[in-house]
Amino acid sequence: MKAKDSSDIFIVLPAYNAARTLMRTLAEIPPSYRRNIILVDDASQDETVDLAMDAGLTVFQHETNRGYGANQKTCYKEALAAGASIVVMLHPDHQYDASILSKMVGPIQAGEADAVFGSRMLGGDPMGGGMPWWKYLANIFLTSIANIVFGRYLTEIHSGFRAYSRKYLETVRFEDNGDDFVFDTEIISQGMIAGLRFEEVPISTRYFEEASSISFCKSVLYGIKVLCALFCYFLHKNGLWHFKRLDPK
Repeated sequence: MKAKDSSDIFIVLPAYNAARTLMRTLAEIPPSYRRNIILVDDASQDETVDLAMDAGLTVFQHETNRGYGANQKTCYKEALAAGASIVVMLHPDHQYDASILSKMVGPIQAGEADAVFGSRMLGGDPMGGGMPWWKYLANIFLTSIANIVFGRYLTEIHSGFRAYSRKYLETVRFEDNGDDFVFDTEIISQGMIAGLRFEEVPISTRYFEEASSISFCKSVLYGIKVLCALFCYFLHKNGLWHFKRLDPK
């Protein structure tokens, strides 16, 4: 069987103080997907940028810390500008298993999906991998609410390992989303409004000291913002209030 061309698949790494885990993440990326890797650094205070440049990555830097969502915006804009047909967002904290990249991009290459999400809930035992119990329960609760609101079923909406087609990123107004972690929910909402197709693949995750993780208090704030984003989707979808950022381009 002829191998699928990966020359226009871009891996984007939204980085912040990832020096301790970056090289482990890169080592796990299959060689056929290492041609186009973009790292966007959100004003790290460590050696993330130096390591990325030494590794031959394409690096973009934010002069000030702008947030996780803002980092993704730069990732996607730069990947599209470079000609990407598929953009895979991978956290450089070595929490996700990058060796399954072919499974992430496969449904998009086959024309079966516009976005593919790695799901820890499909991947076996997320708590066994070190996920805190309160994060596990919050994940299930927020995803359940999202499924009710969207009227479509996903097992997880919070994964940091995702693949988007060029069509997806050129259809939604991702630049208008928030600059923090709620970006992940907002970009799903936009895809749902646009009728884009989603698939999920099982993934395993690793929780350890160097892996990035938001605190309990920040997680509570994140949960509130996710519920607000879902409420906005509900209002927009039912014609009760219009949010331009939810309109397809």
